[in-house]
Amino acid sequence: MTYDSGNYEAATARAKDLFGYDELRAEQAARRESKDPVQLGIGVSTFTEMCGLAPSRVLGSLSYGAGGWENAAIRMLPTGKVEVITGTSPHGQGHETAWSQIVADRLGVPFEDVEVLHGDTQVAYKGLDTYGSRSLVVGGEAVVRAADKVIEKAKAFAAHLLEANPDDLEFAGGRYTVKGTDQGVGITDVALATFASHNYPEGLEPGIDAEATFDPDNFSFPHGTHLCAMEVDTETGETRMRTYVCVDDIGNVINPLIVEGQVHGGLVQGIAQALWEEAIFDDNGTLVTGSFVDYTLPTAADTISFVTENTTSPATSNTLGTKGVGEAGTIASTPAVVNAIVDALRPLGIHDIRMPCTPERVWRAIVSAGSHDGAAADAAQPHFHDHAPSNADPGATGEGSAQ
Repeated sequence: MTYDSGNYEAATARAKDLFGYDELRAEQAARRESKDPVQLGIGVSTFTEMCGLAPSRVLGSLSYGAGGWENAAIRMLPTGKVEVITGTSPHGQGHETAWSQIVADRLGVPFEDVEVLHGDTQVAYKGLDTYGSRSLVVGGEAVVRAADKVIEKAKAFAAHLLEANPDDLEFAGGRYTVKGTDQGVGITDVALATFASHNYPEGLEPGIDAEATFDPDNFSFPHGTHLCAMEVDTETGETRMRTYVCVDDIGNVINPLIVEGQVHGGLVQGIAQALWEEAIFDDNGTLVTGSFVDYTLPTAADTISFVTENTTSPATSNTLGTKGVGEAGTIASTPAVVNAIVDALRPLGIHDIRMPCTPERVWRAIVSAGSHDGAAADAAQPHFHDHAPSNADPGATGEGSAQ
């Protein structure tokens, strides 16, 4: 497999600018010099991901249980409405909106006249579903190809209605016109004419509906740079997120608002893994965080406003030029946050903290570092080993009192 496209340096440079990287490093140095009890850490996370789960031949070589293709169909109704049947199953990603945008743009019909049908095998009986950041990259491309087939099928009927040669027709804005003239007919008018079947070319079946199955030749490879600044109180172990910036390259963007929502959701999920979420079992193997009373699931009130932006390197594996975005925030945010916390505590000789980095777990790491390295402990105020309980176990999880 070969990376399709990307500009890694551009994403990193833009993220540094938005983040104020040099200024934050200067502030970090000043806090370390003054032995401020609240230290500042900067976490860096860059990633390149394999998305758009496909192609079938590659998946077969990996003993995968299914193919990587996706199917779509388009029905042109006599009412002028358009039905799009997709094998992908959205559960909050906005497929209905994006697919409607694609079809409305391709066929030149009003956005509100497009209905996307999915999730019912009696309606959409062919498809491999939604996973691996593949819906738009593979399923969206299948929709594009089905729309192109509709346009091509309708051209023969339009030419017959206009008494013209199909090769003399142009299609734009939902309308077929004879080159160099103002003679034309809309694609929805063609749909109505083929439904009525009063006048259509011999040798053709009445109807311009079409379906397409797309099996890409390669995966898509989105990438990004995520930067996180965390403040860590070395006296209590409390952590506070100061700034989070990410610049992702997901190829061409169909709907910026949907993309921003996908990134925000992914960021919070990844940040939660770094700071809060954990399945805890007692000595008997019983899950003690089996409800949201005991399991910390963050809300918007627990996070900050993120700064998100995109660079654009169109994918080469589909005509839309799109790459997967659903997993970008989740992949990059967890290491960015943990790296920032560890960076803040690096002068104490701390090089790793097991997730989630709860205040107690951070505090215990500080205590442990001070107990084993007096010189490192001198870098923080006060000397934490003086305050540690005599029976403190640096390796204990201690989540019960973390909050």
